[in-house]
Amino acid sequence: MKSRIGGEREGPRRKRSSRSERASSGLLFSLGAGGPHRVRMPKKLLRAIMAPSAQTKKLILDGSLFVLSQVAFYYAFKVIMNQVDPQKNKRKESKQKSKEALGKLGIDLATLDLSEHEEIIASEVVSADEIQVTFNDVGGLDPIISQLREAVIFPLCYPQLFESSAGLFGAPKGVLLYGPPGCGKTMLAKALAKESGATFINMKVSTLTDKWQVRGYFKFGESNKLVAALFSLARKLQPSIIFIDEIDSFLRERSRTDHEVTGMMKAEFMSLWDGLTTTNDTRILVLGATNRPNDIDSAILRRMPKRFAIRLPDAQQRRNILQLMLKDIKLDKNFDLEALVRKTDGLSGSDLKEACRNAAMVPVREYMRQNVTGGQIDVEKVKAGKFNIRPLRVADFFQSDYATPAGGSMEQEGLD
Repeated sequence: MKSRIGGEREGPRRKRSSRSERASSGLLFSLGAGGPHRVRMPKKLLRAIMAPSAQTKKLILDGSLFVLSQVAFYYAFKVIMNQVDPQKNKRKESKQKSKEALGKLGIDLATLDLSEHEEIIASEVVSADEIQVTFNDVGGLDPIISQLREAVIFPLCYPQLFESSAGLFGAPKGVLLYGPPGCGKTMLAKALAKESGATFINMKVSTLTDKWQVRGYFKFGESNKLVAALFSLARKLQPSIIFIDEIDSFLRERSRTDHEVTGMMKAEFMSLWDGLTTTNDTRILVLGATNRPNDIDSAILRRMPKRFAIRLPDAQQRRNILQLMLKDIKLDKNFDLEALVRKTDGLSGSDLKEACRNAAMVPVREYMRQNVTGGQIDVEKVKAGKFNIRPLRVADFFQSDYATPAGGSMEQEGLD
């Protein structure tokens, strides 16, 4: 009994002493449900760990150098790849832009499964909610607006009304707006996209041509992929309007001096465009604007059967534009609109807008000159609305500082 009891008493002492012996006698670890087990470690190995030899130090140094060399190789490889592929950052940027653009349409980029080139094109998508122009803001073009509604918007948005087995009904696949600069072609295109509610792809020619050249060498086939992505994305987001401003710079008349890449891109564009005409359920419209229609390739013009001439406004159109521009401006009781209409002959819509903006600034400038003291204006009076700016006069359109718009001239005879 004593020996048994003594043996039982010695057990705890052995456990306490074993803690100090672990460093020299072995390591304690677990191997599953069997509980902890002690493994004896050779003293030479233990000494090598506690006090590494020169050979061990060399191995550690070699391992550290290897890790550092791998890190250096990774960063060097990354720099080299950026040199080889300089478009990497642009691709990331375009992907972010496309995500934001499609997000405004309520579309998740992940659900569309877009290719790399489609993501580049998607960055040019404009939501209809972002467009602030409607047909009501376009003055003097009521007949053209009416034709656009009947020939483009209704077939594009209500295809059920224009179904025909013969394929005679439906929206045209191409529309051309042409005329002098500043006559409202781009504004009309934006209003068309707004009114139709279609996906508006504002296609910049630079987006298609920017990928051609990589460090001085032409990258063949890249522009063709972007053109294909343009139509494939438009098909995924239909009804869609592909708007190309200054289309003559992109699809001008072909010649022997054209670069091979240019010819390939035009051929690809026309081939995919023809594919739209063979599919009755495709709701994609190519909308072009130009002030040089004669420079456009005849094959392109054939694919744009609907053409609208946006010319310089006549007297009635100028009257409508001026009334629209001045509707929120306080006018003098002797303001002679008809005289202003006569004197603005030859001005475009943008010229008239600029003339109205400059004229509206004349009374404001007069008030500022009369009420500025020491280079300061009474801000509290302005915030409270306690300032009196005189009404606009016809003579304000002919002030020497602002009398000449960019696209024409006005005369002041008989307006004082």
